[in-house]
Amino acid sequence: MILPIILCFVIGYAAIVFEHPLKLDKTVPAIIMGAVCWALVSLGHLDVVGADHQIHSLEDVLLHHIGKIAEILFFLIGAMTIVELVDLHRGFAVITSRIKTTKKSTMLWLICVLAFFLSATLDNLAATIVLVSLLRRLIHDRTERLWFISMAVIAANAGGAWSPIGDVTTTMLWIGEKVTTVGLIGQLVLPSIVCIVVPVIIASFMPAFKGNISAAPGIEDDLSNSEERLLSSKTMLLVGVGALVFVPIFKSVTHLPPYVGMMLSLGIVWLVSEYIHPEEEFTEERKHLYSAHKALSRIELSSILFFLGILVAVAALESVAVMGANGHQVGLLMSMAEQLDAAVPNQNLVIIILGFLSAIIDNVPLVAASMGMYPMETYPTDSVLWHFIAYSAGTGGSMLIIGSAAGVAAMGMEKIDFIWYLKNISWLALIGFLAGAGVFILSQSLF
Repeated sequence: MILPIILCFVIGYAAIVFEHPLKLDKTVPAIIMGAVCWALVSLGHLDVVGADHQIHSLEDVLLHHIGKIAEILFFLIGAMTIVELVDLHRGFAVITSRIKTTKKSTMLWLICVLAFFLSATLDNLAATIVLVSLLRRLIHDRTERLWFISMAVIAANAGGAWSPIGDVTTTMLWIGEKVTTVGLIGQLVLPSIVCIVVPVIIASFMPAFKGNISAAPGIEDDLSNSEERLLSSKTMLLVGVGALVFVPIFKSVTHLPPYVGMMLSLGIVWLVSEYIHPEEEFTEERKHLYSAHKALSRIELSSILFFLGILVAVAALESVAVMGANGHQVGLLMSMAEQLDAAVPNQNLVIIILGFLSAIIDNVPLVAASMGMYPMETYPTDSVLWHFIAYSAGTGGSMLIIGSAAGVAAMGMEKIDFIWYLKNISWLALIGFLAGAGVFILSQSLF
């Protein structure tokens, strides 16, 4: 029954990858795949291994995985709600309204720096959405705008790689206790900076970023429009960002799981939003427009269900028992890791390949699979392996527009053509990815 489980995963994954040609939301095959994989494990009466690599009952192993997956999903729901609350109060306008330049090269650096740090503080998906909205106001020519949005995607993915809350994959590694906040930042901030600085320097000399942005009527009026910001904008931005930054601090002090800190942060931001006055003439009838209930209705629950389906399916592959190299039963993914290590003895090369794969395949299941492939006994918290996986999976997705949540969001909002991105941007993302990877490997060998 092992082969049908693998076949189910492959077919389900193919449906996810080709969601646009199939005109099928990727959430559908994900949740079907997750359920069917475990059904095949149960119907086949297969042995399953737990976190201790010992045989356990199917119910115990499944409950363990659902508990770990729930931690990630609760964390994401809290983070998404905080970001939406800040956006409802137009908090991001406090930052974006300060950009006045019309010089393309200067705008490029400003947008990429903003994307880099916004994604580390919020997450790469939210940062991309904010920047696409900003660039629509600043650059009216769509052809010009696509270049800046594409570079912002690279910057957002690079920024998300070194922050425990900057990308779903780093959050997974952090909640799974593979990395710590201090370890992740310390090891990845420099490679991540290199990953975006190198492409931006190269892009600065390209014709697309020479000269000034095409003039269009109303730009200055838009930037100075008093309605763009509310009375509550600055307060909600400070409270929202502060609450997100507080989560890693809370975990370090209390040693509680991150979702507990996120619950507290969400509660505080929600509390502030209940009593703050966004407008001069603020009435009870308009309160619902800025409420947490409105924010909750705006978060992408389909994305949450997608992650649920993917992680449940990967948990099935991780748990189903097969014969390992040492003659003992191990999880299927760990068996694959043993075979991969035997075939490719250089582990750095294996993880770089993982980065290339994350551009083709969603990085969430890749990281989920890698977490099941390498045991904590051999690779404890903050091992070089986990940091390099966080970097490769986080930044490798920039090489294709479909390779990251940030890229998919930009593609959906601006209808970016896959082939256009492949011709014009992919090579820049590739150079940045390899440059950052080189800096990471060099720093590890030196220090």
